[in-house]
This record gives sequence, structure tokens and C-alpha cells, in this order.
Amino acid sequence: MSTNVTLEKLSRQFPRSVIETHTYRGDATAIVRKEEILAICTFLRDDPELAYNFMMDLTAVDYMGKEPRFEVVYHLYSLSKNQRVRIKAQVSEADCAIDSIVSVWVAADWFEREVFDLYGIVFKGHPNLKRILLYEGFEGHPLRKDYPVKKRQPLIGPLN
Repeated sequence: MSTNVTLEKLSRQFPRSVIETHTYRGDATAIVRKEEILAICTFLRDDPELAYNFMMDLTAVDYMGKEPRFEVVYHLYSLSKNQRVRIKAQVSEADCAIDSIVSVWVAADWFEREVFDLYGIVFKGHPNLKRILLYEGFEGHPLRKDYPVKKRQPLIGPLN
């Protein structure tokens, strides 16, 4: 068991959902089941001893060839406690969706849209899930490791 307060509380509160925890050079990380991501984020924000009130970053990683293939990675910060935690939620290619955390941190809005656009991971319950960096006719998700580098995209004409 880690001596990190955040990881200890998270493991006690969600014993079936926390797959693994570790710290490295002061960075705390928890790997969790995606089914509880909304509850986990709400707990981390609302617990007064933790108070993770700032979602700094949300991104994804493609581990092509492994299953689950993707991880959605959340970087959280507590302004009052000066603590950081990294939460990783595993997402399979077959069920490439996870709950949106926009209801917990509004700042997650554009981050989730970016991950949807570039990796194709769907954020269930997102209020406006649509492409943010690429045009609507773009085919595929360019940050997936199996995206063909020389793929030609359909041309779009001038808007009327």
C-alpha cells in the first residue's frame, strides 16, 4: 500500500475499481476501471481532505497490440493542498467509450472533444461531442498508431 493519502483514500473508497496504484518521484498514479470514472473524479473533487478542484489535463494513450488498447489519462491538482494525481482509465478498442467528466470539471469539455477527434474515444454524456481540430469530413483518427501516414483525405470545397 502506498503512503500517498490520495491513493490510500481512493483504494479504500473504490476497492473494486482501483486496479493498481504507484508513486514515482513524488507523482501519484492510479489505474482504474472506466466504469467508475465519474464517481472517482467526483470523490477526488469533493473529499475535503483531497480537494482536487483543478483538472489540468486530459489526454489518451494508444497501446496498439495490447488489450485494453487505450488509456484515458487525467491530471488533477488540488490548489489548497498543493497535490497532484494522475488517473488512468483503461478503454478497450471493442468498447471505445467512457463517461464524460464535464459535469465534474467544465474544463474537460474541449479536452474530451480533442481525444474524441484524434483517438476516436467516445465520451458518453458529453454535451457537445463533435470534432474540434479536424473538419467533419475527415476520415479516421490520426493519433491512433494504426492510422495510415500517407492516407489521402477527402477534399472539402468552399463554404456557400
